[in-house]
Amino acid sequence: MKTSAIVLSLWLIAAPLGAQWLNFPTPGIPRTADGKPNLNASAPLTPEGKPDFSGLWRPGPTPYTYGFDVIQDPKDESIFLPSAEALFKKHLSDFRRDNPVGHCLPGGPLTILTPGLHRIMQSRTVLALLCEGGSHYRQIFLDGRQLPRDPNPAWFGYSVGHWDADTLVVETAGFNDRTWLDMAGHPHSEQLRVTERFRRIDFGHIQRQITFEDPQTLTKPLTFSLAPNYAPDTEILENICEDRDSAHLVGKANTSLELSSESLRRYVGTYEFREGSPMVAGFMGRTQTVALIDGTLYLNALPLVPQSETIFDSTGAAAEFFVDANGAVTHLILSQTEGDATYDRKP
Repeated sequence: MKTSAIVLSLWLIAAPLGAQWLNFPTPGIPRTADGKPNLNASAPLTPEGKPDFSGLWRPGPTPYTYGFDVIQDPKDESIFLPSAEALFKKHLSDFRRDNPVGHCLPGGPLTILTPGLHRIMQSRTVLALLCEGGSHYRQIFLDGRQLPRDPNPAWFGYSVGHWDADTLVVETAGFNDRTWLDMAGHPHSEQLRVTERFRRIDFGHIQRQITFEDPQTLTKPLTFSLAPNYAPDTEILENICEDRDSAHLVGKANTSLELSSESLRRYVGTYEFREGSPMVAGFMGRTQTVALIDGTLYLNALPLVPQSETIFDSTGAAAEFFVDANGAVTHLILSQTEGDATYDRKP
């Protein structure tokens, strides 16, 4: 089993075994004439006339990709300062064996970026997020208080919000530096500051923008645009991480095999998901860009370490390229413990 796959499986470990309440109709939500949830109905308002974000939400497909790696193009790695980039490369060479999430510790800003299935509970003075993954919560205070000037560093920081017309602006600071920005291993410091902008455009859809700023690791702000969707007729279930396999996370990348740039160049191109594990596609993305930069092959922004002429390791998934009788690359298969995903090479 690949060490990279072990770490990813620890992120997902202990999925709920039961199915209680998963098909119970959500009461009080707008429905169409045939009884289906009407996600395009008007957004609800609070008694004060502000958008009400209350409800059960699931992220769209994009944040899982960013949650795995905040950088999707290796050319964008320059956004990290040299010291942060060096630490990231160390995490890569160790196959992320020190990943806090892999040791059942909180995700911190990673969880803010990728909250998974989560419930928002909103009052006039506080907005709370209850997250299924890891069964943790966040409190966003709306009562006018300011961020603490000298906070005791915390896993999820401290969050305050204010209204900008119909947009809720949330500022979070006071993180400890024991967490990572993503599963790939990009670090942050205790100077990290996160700004979120929430806008509920209708009943079933939120526009959410997240910006990371960190003068000790980033050369400029890093911003993501996300689109959570309302999750009707289901429920959050208990989800507990069990740190059973971390003692085996002692992998090191095998870098003894070197392939020529000419050999690697044939794999360069764009690959589109065709079939296989939706979990792999969700985390790695439905489109894979393979690039050759300074003699190293990259899968999106993750370096690929050759194990043979066609098989490569990475901290995200094992990658195998397939060629036809004429030697032309036809497709790529990414493998994790969750399964395999096949990607066809685009012309």
